[in-house]
Amino acid sequence: MEALLAKGVQAAVKALYGADVEINQVQVQKTKKEFEGHLTVVIFPFVKMARKSPEQVGQELGAYLQEQHPEYVAGYNVIKGFLNIVIAESYWNTRLNTITQTENYGHRQANEQAPLMMVEYSSPNTNKPLHLGHIRNNLLGYSISEIQKANGWKVVKTNIVNDRGIHICKSMLAWKLFGNNETPASSGKKGDHLVGDYYVKFDVEYKKQVRQLMEEQHMDEETAKREAPLMKEAQAMLLKWEQGDEEVRELWKTMNQWVYEGFDATYKLLGVDFDKIYYESDTYLIGKAKVEEGLKNGVFYQREDGSVWADLKPEGLDEKLLLRTDGTSVYMTQDIGTAKLRFDDYPIDKMVYVVGNEQNYHFQVLSILLDKLGFKWGKELVHFSYGMVELPEGKMKSREGTVVDADDLAQDMIDTARETTQELGKLEECSEQEIAEVSRVVGLGALKYFILKVDPRKNMLFNPKESIDFNGNTGPFIQYTYARIRSVLRKAETQGIKAGQVDVNVPLKEKEIQLIQLLGNYPEVVREAGTEFSPAVIANYTYDLVKEYNQFYHDYTILGETDEAVKQMRITLSANVAKVIKSAMGLLGIEVPERM
Repeated sequence: MEALLAKGVQAAVKALYGADVEINQVQVQKTKKEFEGHLTVVIFPFVKMARKSPEQVGQELGAYLQEQHPEYVAGYNVIKGFLNIVIAESYWNTRLNTITQTENYGHRQANEQAPLMMVEYSSPNTNKPLHLGHIRNNLLGYSISEIQKANGWKVVKTNIVNDRGIHICKSMLAWKLFGNNETPASSGKKGDHLVGDYYVKFDVEYKKQVRQLMEEQHMDEETAKREAPLMKEAQAMLLKWEQGDEEVRELWKTMNQWVYEGFDATYKLLGVDFDKIYYESDTYLIGKAKVEEGLKNGVFYQREDGSVWADLKPEGLDEKLLLRTDGTSVYMTQDIGTAKLRFDDYPIDKMVYVVGNEQNYHFQVLSILLDKLGFKWGKELVHFSYGMVELPEGKMKSREGTVVDADDLAQDMIDTARETTQELGKLEECSEQEIAEVSRVVGLGALKYFILKVDPRKNMLFNPKESIDFNGNTGPFIQYTYARIRSVLRKAETQGIKAGQVDVNVPLKEKEIQLIQLLGNYPEVVREAGTEFSPAVIANYTYDLVKEYNQFYHDYTILGETDEAVKQMRITLSANVAKVIKSAMGLLGIEVPERM
C-alpha cells in the first residue's frame, strides 16, 4: 500500500504542479494513532514546487488521490504539513484475501540463480562444553541463516571447530594424569562435560604448582607460570601432536569424539544445525601454504628472523604477524586456510562470521588479507559482531569452572516452564507426554526469544525468571497467543467454518484494519531483518502483532458473532495472524505449541 500510495502522489504532483519527483522523495509512513487515517504523506518536499502553503498542497493532493483512486482512498485530512489518508475497507479485505492465498507469505524463495551466503557460527573449542555465550552465538547464527533464506539467498550454515592447540592439550594431560581411564560411558557424563571437567582440573593443579614454586623457590609469578611442570608437559604434548605422535593423536581423537557427541546433543536440544563442519586441524596447514604463496607473490614480506608479516599501514592499520619465526601459524593464518577450503567447496558470494565484538579488529584485518589474496568476497565479508551476554550473577570464567553451562541452562528453562505453566493451570487437560513437550517448547522458546529480541550489537543481561512470563514481551506470551488462536480455529471447524476468502465489502472495525495493516507489513519486516542482520526486528514485530491481536480478541467476539460474513472475516484474520506468528517465530528458531 505504501508503494501504491507513493506512486499515486508522484503522479499527482506531476499533474497538479507539472513537477517531476523521484519516488524516494515521497515519504509515506503509518499515521499516528491520535489522528484519523492509516497512512500519512509528508507534504513539505512539494511546497516549494507548488508555491502554496503546506495545508493547500495537502488538500489538493488529497482531493486528487481520492478522485483518481477511489478503490483505495476513502478519505483524507490535513494536519499542518501532513496528509493523512483513510484507506478503503475493500482494500484491506482484498489485502487479507491476498495474504490468505499466499503460500510462504513474507518469504522470497531462492532460485537456481540466487546468490550463496555462507554463515559461520558456534566455533566451539573441544576442551569444554558449550556455555551461555555459545547459546547467544548459536541462536543468532541460526536465526540469521533462516532470515537470509527468507530473503531469497541460498544459505550454507557452517561451523569451525577449534580442535587443536594448548588448551586441548591441557584437558588431555589432566585426563592422562588424573583420569583413571574415566569415560562418558563409565561416568554417565556427557563427553563434553567430562573433558571440560579435566580442563578445570588442569587449572586447579597448575595453580597449586605455581603457588608452590613461588613459596618454596621464591619465583615471581610469571616465572613460576612458565616453569610449572604441568605447563611444560602440556607444551611438550602439543609439540608431539604437531609432530604426529601416534599415542598423543589417538588420545586426541578419542577425547574429541567424546566432545563431538556431547556438542551434537546440545545442538539438537537448541534446535540448531549445520550444513558443513570444518576443523582447525585440517585448515591450519592450508592457511600456512596460502600465506607462503602470498609471500612468494609479494603480498606479504619476511623479516630477518624468518617470520612472515602483512603490512597494513596503507590501509590505516599496523603490521600483522601471519607465521611465527618457527614457521607455525597464528589464528589469522588458520582463518585464511578455512576460507580457502570453503571457497574450494562452495561458490560463495557473501561470507558472514557470527563472532563476538571482542574480535572486531581481527575481522577487519581478515577482510583486507582475503581481498589481497584474491577471494572475491573478502572485501565484502560481514563480521556479524554481537555483544556479550551475562547472567545477573555476573561474568563467567571457564578455567575456574564458573561457566553457565548451556545444557544446564536449557534444562532449567524447561523445568521452570513446566512449573510456571502448571501453576497457571495451562496444562490441566494435557497428558504427561503433552506436558513434557509443551514444557520443552515453552522453556526453550523463552530462552531463545529473550536473547533474540535484544539488538544483537548490544551487551545483554539474561534473566531466566523474566524470560518465562506469560505477559509482556516474552516468548511464552507469543506462544500462548498462538495456541489460543489455534483453539479458536479448531472450535470454528466444529461449527463448519474454516479460514478462507472474505467478502471485500464486509465492514471492518479499526482494530481489524490495524491487524491487517500489521500483517501487510510482514514481508517488509523480513527484508529489513535481512538487510540489518537483526533477528530483533522479527522478534519485536511479532510482539507488536500479538499485542494488537490480544486487544482485538478482548474487545470483539469471534465465534459468537451473529453476522456470518463478519465471523468468516474474523476467523480468516485470526488464522493469518497465527500463520505469521508461526512463520516469524520459525525465523527465530522458536517452535509454537498447538495446544496450551
